[in-house]
Parts: sequence; structure tokens; C-alpha cells
Amino acid sequence: MKRLAVIAAVVVLAALVGGIWYVSVLQRGDDKYAECRSVAIADGGNKIGGPFTLVNGQGETVTDQDVITKPSLVYFGYTFCPDVCPLDTARNAEAVDVLAEEGYDVTPVFISVDPERDTPEVVGAFADNMHEDMIGLTGSEEQVKAASQAYRTYYKRQPGDDEFYLVDHTTFSYLVMPEDGFVEFFRRDLSPEEVAERTSCFLDVS
Repeated sequence: MKRLAVIAAVVVLAALVGGIWYVSVLQRGDDKYAECRSVAIADGGNKIGGPFTLVNGQGETVTDQDVITKPSLVYFGYTFCPDVCPLDTARNAEAVDVLAEEGYDVTPVFISVDPERDTPEVVGAFADNMHEDMIGLTGSEEQVKAASQAYRTYYKRQPGDDEFYLVDHTTFSYLVMPEDGFVEFFRRDLSPEEVAERTSCFLDVS
């Protein structure tokens, strides 16, 4: 009876461990970044991000392959934004500097959702003022819309005259890797240090 009890206990323990392993593997799948993710993202974020064609601050037409050549923090906003965009973009720029001090090379990217006012010159100057390595991008209405849709972001112009109007928009920052594309998003309430810490986890794994 004792032997049967021991065997039964071993079988139950094995089943329990096996079940935990199965659930863990099932939840992680092939996601090598699972341990770094702070939020659950459907399909591991496979439906977020993708190809885009935009115009940089020098007036050159560029694609995502030209822009995302190394890990990048991508933000969708507009230069006439009175408060949110400057704060978020400055936070990302500071996070990039924190990462640089730790030996990581990350590019801050700013994509305008206000192509009517944000010409290449305007968005280029905005990016330069925020960080020397920041890439500012704009484009035609169609190009900007396509990029926004690729990243599942939202933006909508509010009523106003042609010069003074606001644009509602998503305020997430997206961590994008050259090889893997989008891997994580960061909310605007995170500090530069928190963004840097979470980003470094992904960089260490990649």
C-alpha cells in the first residue's frame, strides 16, 4: 500500500508539473520576448506595425526599412500639440539618453498625424529640437493614414480654423525592432527610467 501511495503521489506531482509546463509553454508560444512584456498583447503584437512610406525632415521619401535600422521608440503625434506630444516626446528622448548611458543604441522616431501643418521642414525642426538623433516623419494624408493604420493608432482632427485646431490621437510609444517589428508599447505615465528599464529587457533578449 505504501508503495502504491508513493507511486500515486509521484504520478500526481508529475501531472501537476507537466500541466504547469504545458500552460506556460502554451501561453508563451514562440514569443522570445514573453518575459519582458508588461502587458498582454493579442497574437504577441503580430497585428501591430508593418511597412510604411513617409517623408523625413530633409524632404526625402523613406520606408520603414530606411527608418527602423536599429531598435526604435516610435511615437505618433503632431508638432502643434500644446502639451501631450512635447511631454511624451521629451520623455522618449530622455529614455534614449538613459539607455545610451547603459550602452544601448535606440532611435527616437516621431511620426506626425497632422500632415496639413507638419511639413517636412516643420517636423524635422521639431525632431532636431527634441533630440539630435530623433527622426521626424510626415507625408501625404494617405501615407500618414496608412502608417497609423499599420500601428493601430487613432487620430482625428477637431473642429477649428485652418491654422488653429487640435488633433486627438493615441499616446502610446511603440518599441520596434529591425528584425522583429513591434514588440511592446509604453503608456505615457511611465518615467524615462521606467521606459529605459523595460526597453533594455527586450534589447538583452534580441
